[in-house]
Amino acid sequence: MFGWEFPPHILGGLGTASYGLTRGMWQCGDMDITFVIPKPYGDEDKEFAHIIGASQTPVAWRDVSRDYVESRIGKVMDPDLYFRLRDHIYADFNYMRTNDLGCIEFSGRYPDNLLEEINNYSIVAGVIARTVDFDVIHSHDWLTYPAGIHAKQVTGKPLVIHVHATDYDRSRGNVNPTVFSIEKDGMEHADHIITVSNLTRRTVIDKYGIDPAKVTTVHNAVTPLPEDYLNVQVTKPKDNVVTFLGRITMQKGPEYFVETAARVLKNYHNVRFVMAGSGDMMNKMINLAAERGIADRFHFPGFQKGIQVYEMLKASDVYVMPSVSEPFGISPLEAMQMGVPSIISKQSGCAEILSNVIKTDYWDVDAMADAISAIIAYPAMYEQLREDGLREVNQITWDKAGKKVIDIYHKVLGW
Repeated sequence: MFGWEFPPHILGGLGTASYGLTRGMWQCGDMDITFVIPKPYGDEDKEFAHIIGASQTPVAWRDVSRDYVESRIGKVMDPDLYFRLRDHIYADFNYMRTNDLGCIEFSGRYPDNLLEEINNYSIVAGVIARTVDFDVIHSHDWLTYPAGIHAKQVTGKPLVIHVHATDYDRSRGNVNPTVFSIEKDGMEHADHIITVSNLTRRTVIDKYGIDPAKVTTVHNAVTPLPEDYLNVQVTKPKDNVVTFLGRITMQKGPEYFVETAARVLKNYHNVRFVMAGSGDMMNKMINLAAERGIADRFHFPGFQKGIQVYEMLKASDVYVMPSVSEPFGISPLEAMQMGVPSIISKQSGCAEILSNVIKTDYWDVDAMADAISAIIAYPAMYEQLREDGLREVNQITWDKAGKKVIDIYHKVLGW
């Protein structure tokens, strides 16, 4: 598997989904999974996957001792693997910027030179594909499609790509031609394509011209929460709390959340609104809340991770995801796990599998405001959404998704 994020160091839903699916597949048994990421930190869960860092994979020969390699990368990778990888460098990459171990440095994030990092990652993939024994290549999201294609060209092994989102989702249709080209190239080289929803499947077929027989939907799921997350202690405010949790970007529809809040606050004054996350529209949303005269009822706590997410949800009475175009959307499932009634846009992939939520169009701020008002005004409605939501989400598990992916592997392998 080629991925870009892996917990605990995540920047969004891609890392959460990659982790959940990999663990779910491992739980199905008879799986040996190598997961490649640009920059591991050494504290990743290695119980169910072998983690290889692109930033610890040599692409240029260096005459170094085992002790030196141990001192440099021992916390992250077995030095013996470094030397095995070094034996499979397939070209002279000394012209590239490499460090004292002959490795290319990666940020592990989404830097300004992202396209350069994607290209470098695909170069590293050639070394790894020549070294590691495997049957199937699985590339998570567009950033890793070039790496998957390279591994397929080197080994002839089948390539499965996993479309967690397309640029149509991220850009509201204002597609970046370079990203579109990388996505389409990945789809055309793939032996099979997995999409996280039927919504995304239709986009792949209609916008990228892919044969429907080659595209299968495998909906995302959630990982059961440990007891310390479920029972996290928080001080609950006297006011009702309505929460948005995600990237504050065009795709997520944050302005509709602010406009909804303004409508709710006309009738209910004991409500606070939280927009947790970071993104390029954050300052714009702070200004919009001020323009609507609701800044004193609005909170922007910034990016939340790990147990912070569940502390935030535990303190919430309603969760809202007003995404304009959401391939799936794991966050409402996380809210439901914490017993928080959820409102989601009909334009989200998770709307295909969730029944015990309220669904509105992302642009219908009046309907969203009515839904929030009803949940906080009617305790019986709150309790029903809470209990039925909990029961429903506990049935949506990653091992079921993993079984579907393994079936796809068998199909492309002809097993």
